[in-house]
Amino acid sequence: MENKVVILSAPSGCGKTTILQALMKMGLPLEFSISATSRPKRANEEDGKDYYFFTPEQFQEKIRQQAFLEWNEVYTNQFYGTLMSEIERIAHNGNHVIFDVDVKGGLSIKERFGKSALAIFVMPPSLEALRERLLHRGTETPESLEKRLQRAGYEISFSKQFDYVLVNDDLEKAIDEAYTCILSFLEGKEMPGSDNAGKSGPNNPEKSGPNSL
Repeated sequence: MENKVVILSAPSGCGKTTILQALMKMGLPLEFSISATSRPKRANEEDGKDYYFFTPEQFQEKIRQQAFLEWNEVYTNQFYGTLMSEIERIAHNGNHVIFDVDVKGGLSIKERFGKSALAIFVMPPSLEALRERLLHRGTETPESLEKRLQRAGYEISFSKQFDYVLVNDDLEKAIDEAYTCILSFLEGKEMPGSDNAGKSGPNNPEKSGPNSL
């Protein structure tokens, strides 16, 4: 079996983790690559299941040990990365890898794996809709909210470097669309929605589709 990788990336609050959790229950031959982070663990998260949680000092020691496939300092002393040991674990299990990573990490993995990678960018329908989602989540201060929105605008600027842009305006529809896209990729078929190439974006939310790269 050719080892393929699927990458889901998005600004915070766009629903990529919810989409991934749904995909993992749909029978695709995928196994989740658990990311490492130095951010504080949330109340509903479990170490070794949602993330591998490290202190900033522990994370930097892993960097020095060259333990990461990719890593990025998203905010000051808030690191995210993919451990090489995760890729080896999943390959040993005979599955394809699916990543839930930040935007720069996603592009780094895509470059590393080339045509064996499918990189999906999960797009909010608009920045205002993203603001409402982050507010509803109830985990942000006014300062952190504005910081996340500014970063979201920056990360969206990279969306055209991904293979497929998935606009998450309707969650169930987005999950179904992601499933169809990933299944086509794993089976070596053309991805759906080719006529929508390059037309997705926060100001044009009705169209998802593969980018013309």
